[in-house]
Amino acid sequence: MLERLEMEAFLTLAEELHFGRTAERLHVTTGRISQTIKKLERRIGAPLFLRTNRSVSLTPLGHCLYEDVRPGYEQIQAGLDRAISSARPTAGELRVGFVGAAAGQVAHQAQQLFPARMPGWRGHLREVQVVDAVARLREGDVDVLFLPLPVPGPDLVIGPLIISEPRVLVAPADHPLARRKSVSMEDLADIPLLRVAGVKPGDWISDRRPDRTPQGRPIPAGPEYETSLEALQLIASGCGGSIAGAQVTRFYARPDIAYIPLTDAAPLDWAPVWLKSNNTPAVRAFAQAAQEAAGRVPPPIPTDPARFARMPPQPC
Repeated sequence: MLERLEMEAFLTLAEELHFGRTAERLHVTTGRISQTIKKLERRIGAPLFLRTNRSVSLTPLGHCLYEDVRPGYEQIQAGLDRAISSARPTAGELRVGFVGAAAGQVAHQAQQLFPARMPGWRGHLREVQVVDAVARLREGDVDVLFLPLPVPGPDLVIGPLIISEPRVLVAPADHPLARRKSVSMEDLADIPLLRVAGVKPGDWISDRRPDRTPQGRPIPAGPEYETSLEALQLIASGCGGSIAGAQVTRFYARPDIAYIPLTDAAPLDWAPVWLKSNNTPAVRAFAQAAQEAAGRVPPPIPTDPARFARMPPQPC
């Protein structure tokens, strides 16, 4: 009997013919996929894939196994979907959480499109705070969550990309860096960065608070916060800065805060995320509606961000 990971790794690799993309789809490491396939091949007693430095392809035996296993896997998945849907105490209502205004805008548009994809269903939207967003998803408080990536965890499914935006440094309006047209990651050594309460290295959103610059200079630690508004108030009071997506220049404009483009930071990507154990047709339909909605809403980043006036900081 094939274990679930063996089956999913084999079927996904047979489709992708690429170990890296297979690992990304299954949210595990490339090494885990390689070890799983080798273990499966040892159990069968023959290679299922031909591997070279440049390509991966199915062997004739691997192709036959794919044709035999795929229909059964799809039938099992469909049965599991039906069982989960039938067991839900709130069938007909999907609980959708979102972090931040831009994700909320896309989620709202998806809510309008959702009933056409799942007749009889509706989406119930609620804003969640960054401090406990992922925990609320894992605890079953929401069915699908719109938030920035990356989100670690093999128990999660990452849906389609809905927003990709540049990163900015959020700083007090009277900070020396606020006079700059742009900053680099190296400049972060000159300002304390706020921390999300309770976040440890490797947790979700920990990439917004690096400990060191690319050249190894230490980045000072600022105070902790639990909500976005709390973070903005701390920054406005001169207690430190934060890394955010450029959507903040539209949705959170304040005269006592400056938003400075980070020229060498990777874009911040957003997507719907849900539990593998709750991978239902309704959840997937809402994610597809969000992907469609993302192409309809205005981009969350102004083409010419305003430079805001300054206000004197208050004591921390």
